Amino acid sequence: MSKIQEVLKQRILVLDGAMGTMLQRYKFQEEDFRGERFKDWEHPLQGNNDLLSLTQPEAIAEVHRKYFAAGADIVETNTFSGTTIAMADYHMEDLVYELNYESAKIAKKVAEEFTAKEPDKPRFVAGSIGPTNKTASMSPDVNDPGFRAISFEELRIAYKQQVEALLDGGADILLVETIFDTLNAKAALFAIEEVKEERGIEVPIMVSGTITDASGRTLSGQTAEAFLISISHIPLLSVGFNCALGASQLVPHLEVLSGRTDYAVSAHPNAGLPNAFGEYDESPEQMAAQIKEYVEKGLVNIVGGCCGTTPEHIAAIARLVGEYAPRPIEGEYVSV
Repeated sequence: MSKIQEVLKQRILVLDGAMGTMLQRYKFQEEDFRGERFKDWEHPLQGNNDLLSLTQPEAIAEVHRKYFAAGADIVETNTFSGTTIAMADYHMEDLVYELNYESAKIAKKVAEEFTAKEPDKPRFVAGSIGPTNKTASMSPDVNDPGFRAISFEELRIAYKQQVEALLDGGADILLVETIFDTLNAKAALFAIEEVKEERGIEVPIMVSGTITDASGRTLSGQTAEAFLISISHIPLLSVGFNCALGASQLVPHLEVLSGRTDYAVSAHPNAGLPNAFGEYDESPEQMAAQIKEYVEKGLVNIVGGCCGTTPEHIAAIARLVGEYAPRPIEGEYVSV
């Protein structure tokens, strides 16, 4: 497979869009999430999208196929909540390794199908590592600011298990994404470095934070520049932002990253901001028109979509970025 850093020098790479948005189209009910294997599970399972890699694997593969067909170079595994911490909500901590392994395997098989058809356009799999539903930097109890619901060590252990399974399943890249608390991300990055050292391997790492509101800060209070500085001690493939904001609102924060890092810069924003019903109304054409500013200003090397985006959005983005040169990059990368 071509080295991803060589491809990054040649063109802007396209990341896929939202997995959850696509799975909603299937209108899966409780029995669909359970399948035969979990039909007698004692706890409700509807909403556990990661579980669908075991109970509805063809649906997951179909979503990956649609994104690759739309022009994506990279798809993310269906593992956003794939840690023991997040899976505790469903009492499925013991399934975490299998969930990540199978999710990576599904994505890798589809990626290989498309690479075989178009050898000059290799497809990559990014192991999606979400932020978990707990924060190490802040107290969830307003009356006890010193309290923490999770420790760095607990996060490290959970992330390490996820990382090992994603790599075993065939992930080419590890994507630590939707970071609202950089301390959580540092635990994930520490775990990745541990696995790399133990296995004697190199793995490209993408890091993507999330700006939570108009203040331009992450939930734990960091500006874009502070976020970049706090994770730049790790050799990275790319650093960027995703989720929370629409494409146009991300521009000033991407300008900060682009001007201050030698790594590649990534962006996968939402399809605008949610409406009163929590749905995303921005059309593929509207979103692509906003992302045009990214490429005209030379801000990005990798671009895709987050909440509310579909293969139609990714196709519009892929058509757009194909006409522009990538942002120059100077960082040292590792191959896949």
